[in-house]
Amino acid sequence: MENYHFFAVMSRMKYINRWSLMNNMRTENISEHSLTVAMIAHALCTIGNRRCGKKLDAEHAATIALFHDCTEIITGDLPTPIKYSSKTLRNAYADIEQEAADQILSTLPDYMQDVYKKLIDPEKEDEYLLRLVKAADKLSALIKCIEEQQVGNNEFAKAKLEITKTLTDQALPEVLIFMQDFIPSYYLSLDELNLRT
Repeated sequence: MENYHFFAVMSRMKYINRWSLMNNMRTENISEHSLTVAMIAHALCTIGNRRCGKKLDAEHAATIALFHDCTEIITGDLPTPIKYSSKTLRNAYADIEQEAADQILSTLPDYMQDVYKKLIDPEKEDEYLLRLVKAADKLSALIKCIEEQQVGNNEFAKAKLEITKTLTDQALPEVLIFMQDFIPSYYLSLDELNLRT
Protein backbone atom coordinates (compact mmCIF):
# COMPACT_ATOMS: atom_id res chain seq x y z
CA MET A 1 0.00 0.00 0.00
CA GLU A 2 1.51 3.31 -1.11
CA ASN A 3 1.37 6.53 0.89
CA TYR A 4 0.82 9.84 -0.88
CA HIS A 5 2.33 13.03 0.50
CA PHE A 6 0.20 15.71 -1.18
CA PHE A 7 -1.83 16.89 1.80
CA ALA A 8 1.11 16.69 4.20
CA VAL A 9 3.03 18.86 1.72
CA MET A 10 0.09 21.31 1.45
CA SER A 11 0.01 21.62 5.25
CA ARG A 12 3.47 23.17 5.07
CA MET A 13 2.07 26.33 3.46
CA LYS A 14 1.77 27.73 6.97
CA TYR A 15 5.57 27.79 7.29
CA ILE A 16 6.21 30.01 4.24
CA ASN A 17 6.07 33.69 5.17
CA ARG A 18 5.30 36.47 2.71
CA TRP A 19 6.71 39.99 2.42
CA SER A 20 10.23 38.87 3.36
CA LEU A 21 11.88 42.14 2.24
CA MET A 22 9.52 44.27 4.36
CA ASN A 23 9.48 45.09 8.06
CA ASN A 24 6.21 43.43 9.12
CA MET A 25 4.33 44.22 12.30
CA ARG A 26 2.60 40.86 11.83
CA THR A 27 3.90 38.07 9.63
CA GLU A 28 1.59 36.56 7.05
CA ASN A 29 2.05 33.03 5.76
CA ILE A 30 0.89 31.68 2.40
CA SER A 31 -1.74 29.49 4.01
CA GLU A 32 -3.66 32.42 5.51
CA HIS A 33 -2.98 34.53 2.41
CA SER A 34 -4.47 31.81 0.20
CA LEU A 35 -7.63 31.68 2.31
CA THR A 36 -8.05 35.46 1.91
CA VAL A 37 -7.45 35.25 -1.85
CA ALA A 38 -10.01 32.42 -2.13
CA MET A 39 -12.67 34.44 -0.29
CA ILE A 40 -12.00 37.51 -2.43
CA ALA A 41 -11.91 35.52 -5.70
CA HIS A 42 -15.29 34.02 -4.79
CA ALA A 43 -16.61 37.51 -4.02
CA LEU A 44 -15.32 38.94 -7.32
CA CYS A 45 -17.07 36.20 -9.29
CA THR A 46 -20.25 36.70 -7.29
CA ILE A 47 -20.09 40.44 -8.01
CA GLY A 48 -19.52 39.61 -11.69
CA ASN A 49 -22.55 37.32 -11.74
CA ARG A 50 -24.93 39.46 -9.68
CA ARG A 51 -23.89 42.98 -10.72
CA CYS A 52 -22.33 42.55 -14.16
CA GLY A 53 -24.50 39.82 -15.70
CA LYS A 54 -21.65 37.31 -16.12
CA LYS A 55 -21.62 33.55 -15.65
CA LEU A 56 -18.49 32.91 -13.61
CA ASP A 57 -17.77 29.78 -11.58
CA ALA A 58 -17.15 31.33 -8.15
CA GLU A 59 -16.44 27.99 -6.48
CA HIS A 60 -13.83 27.05 -9.10
CA ALA A 61 -12.17 30.46 -8.74
CA ALA A 62 -12.04 30.08 -4.95
CA THR A 63 -10.51 26.62 -5.25
CA ILE A 64 -7.85 27.80 -7.72
CA ALA A 65 -7.07 30.61 -5.30
CA LEU A 66 -6.58 28.16 -2.42
CA PHE A 67 -3.75 26.54 -4.37
CA HIS A 68 -2.39 29.58 -6.25
CA ASP A 69 0.80 29.90 -4.17
CA CYS A 70 1.33 26.26 -3.20
CA THR A 71 4.46 25.98 -5.37
CA GLU A 72 6.09 28.34 -2.87
CA ILE A 73 6.32 25.36 -0.51
CA ILE A 74 9.22 24.35 -2.77
CA THR A 75 10.40 27.69 -4.17
CA GLY A 76 9.81 29.94 -1.16
CA ASP A 77 8.17 33.33 -1.59
CA LEU A 78 10.25 35.30 -4.07
CA PRO A 79 9.43 38.99 -3.53
CA THR A 80 7.54 40.61 -6.43
CA PRO A 81 10.16 43.34 -7.08
CA ILE A 82 12.76 40.62 -7.67
CA LYS A 83 10.48 38.20 -9.53
CA TYR A 84 9.49 40.81 -12.12
CA SER A 85 12.68 42.89 -12.23
CA SER A 86 13.78 41.47 -15.59
CA LYS A 87 12.49 39.24 -18.35
CA THR A 88 15.27 36.74 -17.62
CA LEU A 89 14.29 36.41 -13.96
CA ARG A 90 10.59 36.28 -14.80
CA ASN A 91 11.12 33.46 -17.32
CA ALA A 92 13.49 31.57 -15.01
CA TYR A 93 11.03 31.80 -12.13
CA ALA A 94 8.17 30.60 -14.39
CA ASP A 95 10.24 27.52 -15.23
CA ILE A 96 10.99 26.91 -11.55
CA GLU A 97 7.31 27.30 -10.65
CA GLN A 98 6.33 24.82 -13.36
CA GLU A 99 8.83 22.29 -12.06
CA ALA A 100 7.57 22.82 -8.51
CA ALA A 101 3.96 22.32 -9.67
CA ASP A 102 4.94 19.08 -11.40
CA GLN A 103 6.73 17.88 -8.27
CA ILE A 104 3.72 18.65 -6.08
CA LEU A 105 1.32 16.93 -8.48
CA SER A 106 3.52 13.83 -8.42
CA THR A 107 2.70 13.44 -4.70
CA LEU A 108 -0.89 12.52 -5.63
CA PRO A 109 -2.18 9.16 -6.83
CA ASP A 110 -2.64 8.99 -10.62
CA TYR A 111 -6.42 9.06 -10.39
CA MET A 112 -6.34 12.53 -8.69
CA GLN A 113 -3.60 14.27 -10.63
CA ASP A 114 -5.74 15.58 -13.50
CA VAL A 115 -8.23 17.13 -11.05
CA TYR A 116 -5.56 18.96 -9.05
CA LYS A 117 -3.59 19.98 -12.15
CA LYS A 118 -6.57 22.18 -13.08
CA LEU A 119 -6.19 23.90 -9.71
CA ILE A 120 -2.42 24.12 -9.28
CA ASP A 121 -1.56 24.71 -12.93
CA PRO A 122 -4.83 25.97 -14.44
CA GLU A 123 -5.15 26.08 -18.19
CA LYS A 124 -6.07 29.29 -19.92
CA GLU A 125 -9.55 27.94 -20.71
CA ASP A 126 -11.19 30.70 -18.68
CA GLU A 127 -8.75 33.55 -18.88
CA TYR A 128 -11.13 36.07 -17.31
CA LEU A 129 -11.62 33.84 -14.26
CA LEU A 130 -7.83 33.61 -13.86
CA ARG A 131 -7.56 37.40 -14.16
CA LEU A 132 -10.02 37.71 -11.27
CA VAL A 133 -7.97 35.26 -9.17
CA LYS A 134 -4.86 37.37 -9.88
CA ALA A 135 -6.83 40.50 -8.95
CA ALA A 136 -7.93 38.81 -5.71
CA ASP A 137 -4.24 38.15 -4.99
CA LYS A 138 -3.51 41.86 -5.50
CA LEU A 139 -6.48 42.86 -3.33
CA SER A 140 -5.15 40.62 -0.56
CA ALA A 141 -1.81 42.43 -0.85
CA LEU A 142 -3.60 45.79 -0.69
CA ILE A 143 -5.40 44.68 2.48
CA LYS A 144 -2.07 43.63 4.03
CA CYS A 145 -0.67 47.10 3.25
CA ILE A 146 -3.69 48.79 4.83
CA GLU A 147 -3.48 46.60 7.95
CA GLU A 148 0.22 47.35 8.37
CA GLN A 149 -0.35 51.09 7.95
CA GLN A 150 -3.25 51.00 10.41
CA VAL A 151 -0.83 49.89 13.14
CA GLY A 152 1.67 52.61 12.27
CA ASN A 153 3.97 50.73 9.89
CA ASN A 154 4.69 53.07 6.98
CA GLU A 155 7.00 50.50 5.36
CA PHE A 156 3.98 49.47 3.25
CA ALA A 157 2.93 52.98 2.10
CA LYS A 158 4.61 52.84 -1.33
CA ALA A 159 3.47 49.27 -1.98
CA LYS A 160 -0.09 50.31 -1.15
CA LEU A 161 0.01 53.14 -3.71
CA GLU A 162 1.50 50.91 -6.42
CA ILE A 163 -0.99 48.08 -5.81
CA THR A 164 -3.94 50.50 -5.77
CA LYS A 165 -2.78 51.99 -9.07
CA THR A 166 -2.37 48.55 -10.65
CA LEU A 167 -5.86 47.48 -9.57
CA THR A 168 -7.43 50.74 -10.71
CA ASP A 169 -5.61 50.73 -14.05
CA GLN A 170 -6.83 47.19 -14.80
CA ALA A 171 -10.37 48.56 -14.48
CA LEU A 172 -12.02 45.18 -14.02
CA PRO A 173 -15.58 46.10 -12.99
CA GLU A 174 -15.75 43.42 -10.28
CA VAL A 175 -12.53 44.72 -8.71
CA LEU A 176 -13.65 48.35 -8.79
CA ILE A 177 -16.95 47.41 -7.13
CA PHE A 178 -15.12 45.37 -4.46
CA MET A 179 -12.76 48.27 -3.78
CA GLN A 180 -15.65 50.70 -3.44
CA ASP A 181 -17.91 48.47 -1.34
CA PHE A 182 -15.49 46.53 0.88
CA ILE A 183 -12.01 48.09 1.12
CA PRO A 184 -13.08 51.12 3.26
CA SER A 185 -14.04 48.76 6.10
CA TYR A 186 -10.40 47.71 6.51
CA TYR A 187 -9.67 51.19 7.84
CA LEU A 188 -12.10 50.70 10.75
CA SER A 189 -11.49 49.38 14.24
CA LEU A 190 -13.44 46.42 15.61
CA ASP A 191 -15.72 48.81 17.52
CA GLU A 192 -16.35 50.82 14.35
CA LEU A 193 -17.28 47.63 12.46
CA ASN A 194 -20.22 47.44 14.88
CA LEU A 195 -20.46 43.67 15.25
CA ARG A 196 -22.91 43.75 18.15
CA THR A 197 -25.50 40.97 18.26
